[in-house]
Amino acid sequence: MNPNPPADAPAGEPATPRPAAAGTTPAHLRPLQGGALVVGTIALSLATFMNVLDTSIANVSIPSIAGDMGVSASQGTWVITSFGVANAIAVPLTGFLTQRFGAVRTFLASIALFTLFSFLCGQAPTLSVLILFRVLQGASAGPMIPLSQTLLLSSYRTERAGMALAMWSMTTLVAPIAGPLLGGWITDNISWPWIFYINVPVGVVCSLITLAIYRQRETPTRKLPIDWTGLALLVIWVGSLQVMLDKGQELDWFGSTTIIALAVAAVVGFVLFLIWELHDTHPVVDLTLFALPNFTLGTVMLALAYGMYFGSLVLLPLWLQEYVGYTATEAGGVLAWVGLFALVFMPFVGRYSHRIDTRWVTSFSFLVFALVFWMRSRFTAGDTYWQYSLPTLVQGIATATFFIPLLAIILGGLAPTRVASAAGLSNFARITAGSFGASIYTTLWDNRATLHHEQLAMHITAGHAPSAAVLRMLQAGGLTHEQALGLINRLIDVQASTISVDEMFRLSAWLFLGMIVMVWLVRPGTPGSTSAEAAGAH
Repeated sequence: MNPNPPADAPAGEPATPRPAAAGTTPAHLRPLQGGALVVGTIALSLATFMNVLDTSIANVSIPSIAGDMGVSASQGTWVITSFGVANAIAVPLTGFLTQRFGAVRTFLASIALFTLFSFLCGQAPTLSVLILFRVLQGASAGPMIPLSQTLLLSSYRTERAGMALAMWSMTTLVAPIAGPLLGGWITDNISWPWIFYINVPVGVVCSLITLAIYRQRETPTRKLPIDWTGLALLVIWVGSLQVMLDKGQELDWFGSTTIIALAVAAVVGFVLFLIWELHDTHPVVDLTLFALPNFTLGTVMLALAYGMYFGSLVLLPLWLQEYVGYTATEAGGVLAWVGLFALVFMPFVGRYSHRIDTRWVTSFSFLVFALVFWMRSRFTAGDTYWQYSLPTLVQGIATATFFIPLLAIILGGLAPTRVASAAGLSNFARITAGSFGASIYTTLWDNRATLHHEQLAMHITAGHAPSAAVLRMLQAGGLTHEQALGLINRLIDVQASTISVDEMFRLSAWLFLGMIVMVWLVRPGTPGSTSAEAAGAH
């Protein structure tokens, strides 16, 4: 993102800044030095860490949140999806806010509001209030990640920009690993509101350091029109679709007039959004990018892959806690193993991937993802901790080879003035797909588990000899007839949910294999031509 376009820049696109007068460099472009550089880098990275952490820290806490608020676990997942959708919708506004108010002011406002709403999330008395504050928290966090990149790159000399982005990228890998572990430990040992309260001291420290170091490095501003109609239509169709996915199971899908109304709003809003954005002079989203085959294929693959990846991050801890008996800490420990290979391989991928055809690297990533989901499709409720953790460990290899090659496909061959728009649109698709993926995974899992429960329970009849034998054995052990039936029903629940979760993982494995075909529809690019843009966008 170019933070300081001239007044005559083309509408809707960042432009190249005018050269400074001879012998001078604008304050916001001068590299930092010494302690200011170190402390500034830490503050920007911490802000990114805090933001990314909140996408995963609640995953293992959903059963506790749902239990305390008297709702089902599937309803509890709204705490995750509401943040993601609001965050995705806010991302396209970053360019407008930066040019209107300046990168530093917008970044500070983003941190301050994110910190405030984090505190209010912990104070929420009901699920509806918690979801409201999560929406506001996600919306305020939208500009934080892209602007942390902007300020970080302005802090370093050009020749050290790659190292700065590598350090920044490490925080985006560590945060999803720390999220389940930290969230699980806090939920088990303190209480779930503290998964939000811990953002408060971090946000205050980051704000004070950013203000002290970057207040003299504000970027130029100018008044720009904003596409309010396009933004409203974006909120309508994305919000309607997300609520429909979240409440469909509860309201019996299209047997409910509410779900039908939401579906109509989503479809009509989406069609009007497409028409408006393609004809508006200052569109909030540059849809003309989809005329480029590589951008379209890359964005579709990124959205599908991330939707399945994030959906599994929500589904796996839910199943482990509800039906295997794991604590939130133990479930977080299973997910945390993804970081080992990811942290080891990520620097090598960033350094050498430009020497290899990105299609081979992406195909390898999808193949490893398919292997991981196939391994998970063989889970039983009686497996050991390491049997659950091994696929997550292997997944670290796929994660390390996932983002940079796909972003190179998406951004490859674009004019420099379109890179920021393309990165913003692809990130919007990725974040939205993650929220949709979480809802779809949990809904399908619940539906399939109900079906399998009915099929298994059909065998428990009065004249069924094996069932009668089990009932007699349980009653001989001291249980009443009703208690014995309740225990059998619980065992059926466990088996039904396990069959269902295995089906979801098996389907994901086949989808990842199928996407390898899409990879080879991409036109090959020039090696090394997009590494910097991909790193920056990531």
